[in-house]
This record gives sequence, C-alpha cells and structure tokens, in this order.
Amino acid sequence: MDRATKLTKPLSAPRAEGALAEAYLYAKKSVLNSPHWAEVLDVQREPTEISESDFLRELAWVILSAGIAEIVVRKKFPEISKCFCNWKSARQISENAEECIEKALSHFRHQGKIRAIATAAVMLASSEPFEKLRERILSDPIRLLQTFPYIGPVTAFHIAKNIGIKVAKPDRHLFRLAQSNGFESVEEFCRTIAHFLGEDIRRVDSVLWRFATLHHDYLYRFSRCNTGSDPAMGKPLAVGRP
Repeated sequence: MDRATKLTKPLSAPRAEGALAEAYLYAKKSVLNSPHWAEVLDVQREPTEISESDFLRELAWVILSAGIAEIVVRKKFPEISKCFCNWKSARQISENAEECIEKALSHFRHQGKIRAIATAAVMLASSEPFEKLRERILSDPIRLLQTFPYIGPVTAFHIAKNIGIKVAKPDRHLFRLAQSNGFESVEEFCRTIAHFLGEDIRRVDSVLWRFATLHHDYLYRFSRCNTGSDPAMGKPLAVGRP
C-alpha cells in the first residue's frame, strides 16, 4: 500500500539555488560515473505517446515496487511480464485473469499486488478506449491514477513520472534530501533545481534518486559536495562513462 512521507523535524531555511544546483551537478556526475549512467541520458518520453501496453507495464512496475527494493522488482519483472501476456492487451489479461495471477504468483508471492495488476487490466478492458482515458488522466493525473488499485498519493507521482508527466515522485530518499535542504515538498525542491539549470524535472528526480541508492551517506555527500571533488573521500571526481 501507499504511505505518504511526513516531516520528521523542523525545516531550516531553504538552501540557496546556486548551492543546490552545484550539489545536483555533483550528484549527476556521480551517476554518470556509475553503471547506471544511461538513466541520465535517456530521452524522456511524452505522455501523449503512451500506449495501453506502456501504461499497463508502468502501472505493474509501480504496484510491484511499493515498499520493495528496485533490484528485486527488476530481477523478477521479465517473468512476471510473461505471465501477464507481456502487457500486449488489457482485454487479453482480463479474459485470462486467474491464469495470469496463478502463474505470476509462482514468481512473486504477494497476492495483493499480483491481483491488483489483474484488476487494473480488467478496469482498462472495461473502460472507454485508452486514448480517451489517457486524455482524462493527463488532465488530472494524480487524482485519476489513484483510482487504480494499490496506487495512493505517493505512488501516483511515481507512475505519473514514469508515463512522462513532468513531476517528481516523493519517495523516502527524495523526501529526505528535500527536507535536509529546507524544503517541505519534493516537488518544490526538484523544481527549484530544474528551473535554475533549465533541466527536466523528471531527470532531476531520476538523478537524485539514483544518487541516493548508490551512496548510503547521500545526505552528507549532497550537503557537503562541490562539483570538483568527492566530499566523502576528498578525491577529484572524474566525469565520463564507466
């Protein structure tokens, strides 16, 4: 299920935009030097280009990811996709829902999440044409995405970002970064950096999230870094593909 993140301590004054931008660029270089460098270079998709198959895939990914490490979901997702007809058609999944569920449970033993994916497919199959639904979702994404099972006020931002909407997802890593830099909202924190640098907010989100997963001391590194050196090691930071 979805759990909203809450403030745990009083906020200090927001960090200056220039300092935030410098810290972000340090984080971006760190990710570019990691095996995950391609995530920074990925072209962000447009939400108007999302197909029913794309939407089903992203919805399933977010449902499975709630409260679970990304590496676990990434390992199991190919087999789960096969169980759900590789997301080709909501109607195909709907017509074979119990078979899909039974097969998927052999790979991911969480009844609630697997059934939520099947239920979402049934909802899509029985609703208006996907193009019409997509228009409605894009007009009010956070509210309408929460009509799907297992999608709450936090995970709605996750799937919104994954289908191309320009938002930042308030997961625990980004929330801690935002709060430690004086921001109550992840959205405001990421938009401040994005606006200052002319960067896509979705990329800001991706860079900071990946940076946090790469470094257990990411709050310290982000607070103390500069673009020329690693604050934890005191070494120059080389830039380029691994």
